Amino acid sequence: MTCKRVVSLILTSFLVIASLFAEKDYRGITPDVLKILETSVNVNAPQTKALINAVSANDVGKLVVNKRVKDSLFDWNFSFRLKTKGVTNQKSSGRCWLFAGLNILRYRVAQRLNLEKFELSQSYNFFYDKLEKANLFLEKIIETRNRPIGDRTVDFLLKNPIPDGGQWNMVVALVNKYGVVPKEIMPETYNTSNTRRINQILATLLRRDAAILRESKKSEVELRKMKIEMLKDVYRLLVYTFGVPPKQFKWRYKDKNGKISPWKTYTPQSFFKEFVNVDLNDYVVVYNCPAKKYYKLYSISLDRDMADRQDLTFLNLPIEEVKKLTLKTLTQDKEPVWFGCDVGKELLNKDGIMAPDTYDYKSLLGIDLSMTKKQIILYRHSIPTHAMVFTGVDLGPDGKPIKWLVENSWGSKAGKNGMYVMYDKWFDYYLYEVVIPKKNLTPEMLKLLKQKPIVVPPWDPMYDFFSH
Repeated sequence: MTCKRVVSLILTSFLVIASLFAEKDYRGITPDVLKILETSVNVNAPQTKALINAVSANDVGKLVVNKRVKDSLFDWNFSFRLKTKGVTNQKSSGRCWLFAGLNILRYRVAQRLNLEKFELSQSYNFFYDKLEKANLFLEKIIETRNRPIGDRTVDFLLKNPIPDGGQWNMVVALVNKYGVVPKEIMPETYNTSNTRRINQILATLLRRDAAILRESKKSEVELRKMKIEMLKDVYRLLVYTFGVPPKQFKWRYKDKNGKISPWKTYTPQSFFKEFVNVDLNDYVVVYNCPAKKYYKLYSISLDRDMADRQDLTFLNLPIEEVKKLTLKTLTQDKEPVWFGCDVGKELLNKDGIMAPDTYDYKSLLGIDLSMTKKQIILYRHSIPTHAMVFTGVDLGPDGKPIKWLVENSWGSKAGKNGMYVMYDKWFDYYLYEVVIPKKNLTPEMLKLLKQKPIVVPPWDPMYDFFSH
């Protein structure tokens, strides 16, 4: 046998042996992979059989409630609490941001006039929010008309032309421009409280209008004239479904002592000036987003409801700084604090409790769901979904918060008569933003507000779900 033949046999044998030990291809669910998965669960074990019987026949969410944690959280005592009365109800609408904003303003009115109960009209400001959002959408369609369908900005606009949701900057823009009115002047309608159908109609109308504008060969000036005609349809639909927003109205009130004020005529703007009388421009949105650099100013593109107003701009700070500012505003200024959070995470809605470890998936299902706050943002597991108001806090002997009292806008049947308890660790993990008076910021923070904001796109992981 020649040397060449021997070498060839040796190489062939080596390749055969190597193939036997080669790493398997796990790209698909092969029979080998399936066998590995099947043997990982002992389906004949008594404990597994019991788990299958229990879990398959029940709501997993109820089975994983950590009774030990739940039973230890029923303490509704607070060392500091604002005297607020009456819980609002946004019903089947995405107006939490507006309810929370008006709840802060109504507190001022009730305090000033010594009222037992008071509420501002959410439908009044919501009417103009819808009108402004329709205009913003059509303006952006005109601006981007030369971009192709499939462009990310165009797709973002078309996906949800006129959402319910919003942000603090939208509260400011609406109130500054249109003022406010008492709820009895423009009460709720079926469609302000149940927005699904009217949103579908408006979205269809605006998408049709977008097609007309994009496919037209007219000049930009002519397109804007067309836009005004399109907005007439939007306005008419809003009048039919929301009612007619007042330009002027008569109003009087009865205070806690039974004293009735004389009738007086107001405009929405004069009512705001006389009874609320606060400069909303003196407030700033402070975020805690560990997925972005701290001590930087950010702006989220298209996070607004008016074509001629600014996008949401916020200062990103560590959570301890956010907490200090919130405490100062609540306890020293005695002001309720607007905030945004991911309300659906670790919430016991019936009990009104937001606390970590309330759901124990690991003990029941054997899975670890833990992630850092940075991870839940970057991997799109968590985002601000709801806005509410802080009205109290319970401080420990060291002066640090143990839990926070939250006023929600889901009616009196949710939580405990509409109120919720947020434990401080939940604050750390799922709270994203608060609205703070500028005067409470440190000199260093105030300097940061003069920076040119870092602009992030509307599809950024930190874009607000309740702006959709």
